[in-house]
Amino acid sequence: MDSANAVRDPRRLLLDGYRAALDATGGRACVRRRLAEEHVLAEYALEEHALAPRFAIAVGKAAAAMMAGAFDVLGAGIERALVVTKHGHAGGLLDPGWPVEVVESSHPVPDESCLAAGRVLVDFVDAIPAGADVLALVSGGASALVEVLPEGFDAGDLARVNEYLLAEGLPIGAMNRVRKRISRIKGGRLARRIAPRRTLHLAISDVPGDDPKIIGSGLLVPHAGEDFGIGDLDLPPWLAEMGRQAPLLPGEETAGHVRTEIVARPADARAAAAAVYRAAGVDVVEHPDLLAGDAIETGRRIGRAIAEAKPAAHVRAGETTVVLPPNPGRGGRCQSLALAAALEIRKSAGAWVLAAGTDGTDGPGEDAGALVDAGTVARGAAAGLDPDRCLRGADAGAFLEASGDLVRTGPTGTNVLDLVVALKMER
Repeated sequence: MDSANAVRDPRRLLLDGYRAALDATGGRACVRRRLAEEHVLAEYALEEHALAPRFAIAVGKAAAAMMAGAFDVLGAGIERALVVTKHGHAGGLLDPGWPVEVVESSHPVPDESCLAAGRVLVDFVDAIPAGADVLALVSGGASALVEVLPEGFDAGDLARVNEYLLAEGLPIGAMNRVRKRISRIKGGRLARRIAPRRTLHLAISDVPGDDPKIIGSGLLVPHAGEDFGIGDLDLPPWLAEMGRQAPLLPGEETAGHVRTEIVARPADARAAAAAVYRAAGVDVVEHPDLLAGDAIETGRRIGRAIAEAKPAAHVRAGETTVVLPPNPGRGGRCQSLALAAALEIRKSAGAWVLAAGTDGTDGPGEDAGALVDAGTVARGAAAGLDPDRCLRGADAGAFLEASGDLVRTGPTGTNVLDLVVALKMER
C-alpha cells in the first residue's frame, strides 16, 4: 500500500502508535489480567501453589495503576495495601474506599521522602501476619523512590550518591549495582524480610533483558555476587566506603517463598506501536536490540539514518543516557535524543522522529519527550535559541518548547523504557 496516501497526518500517526504502546503495557490492565488467572486457580484449587493475597505492596512509578488492577480482581480480599510512588503519580487511580496507604516520594534524585518511604515499607512488611499471602507489585523508578540506608547515613548521603550516578552517565545496570550495594532492602533483602510469607511478585520491566534482578534493584529477587559487586567501577572513596558498611546480600535460599513474573516489557510496547503503523499502510521495521549509550550520539545516528532511508517506520525501545553539566537546563534523554535527530533531518521534509518515555516523564520535568520534524530547528532558532548550545547545556527541553514539539501525557501507569520511532514518508 502507498503509505503517502494512507497517512495524511504523520504526527498524529506517530502519537497514535505511542498511545497504543502505553495501553498495551498499562499497569492496571496487565496486573488485572494476570491476577484474574491466579484468582481462578486459587478459588477452585486448580493449582497447588496458587495464592490468595490478603496484603499487597506496590513500589514504582506505575505502582498506583498496578495496585488498582489488583483491587479490580481481589477487591475486599485485600485487607491492607501500601503504594509507594512518585509525587503526582497516584491521583485518581485508587478508590478512596480501598484500604490503601499511599506514600509519595522523589524521583529521579532521592531525598528524605525516599528514606521516609523506606521506613513505612519496612514497618508495613513487618506487620503482615506470618501466615498471610502477599502480593508485591514493582515497576521502574522503585530504585530511587524507596530506600533504607545502613546505620549512620542520611538523606544527604543518598542525594550525593544519586547526583554522582546521574552526573557520571552510568548505564542502568551499573547504577543499580551501586544502589543495591548500599541498601538494606534492595538486592533481595526485602524478600528476606517478608519470608516465610508466600509472595506473588509481578513486575513491569524497564530494563534490558527484562531481568527481575535489575527492575527496581531487585527488591524481592535473589542475587549472586556479580550482581552487586562494585570493584570494577571507579567509585570515589566515600561511595566505596558506603558499600562496605551495608550488609551482605542474602542467598538464593532466602527467596524460595517468592514467585516472580514479568507482566509487561519493552517488546510489548514496541509491538503495539508497530501494529498501529502497519494498520495505516506503512512499512515497519522493528529493531529488537534496545537503544543504549549517549542520547545525543544516538539521536544523531537515528536522524542521519532516517534522512537517507526509504519510506518506513523504524520502531525501537530502550534507554539512553545524558551526561549532565554542572547546571543542567530543562529536559531529559528523550528530548536530547529528539533534538539531536532534528539537526540531522532539517533538510528532509518527509522525516519525523518521536522519542518519549513510556512513564510519561523524561528527566526531572513533566514532559514525556518530543516529536520533531524537518522544521523543528528553524522554529526553535526563530525564537532565538541555539540547538547545539541547548544540547551542550542539557537544555533540549527549552528549545523544543520554543519549537512546539514537546510531548506531554502526565503519568501513564506504566514504565517500559522509552519508545523511539523514526518515520520516513514520500513527499
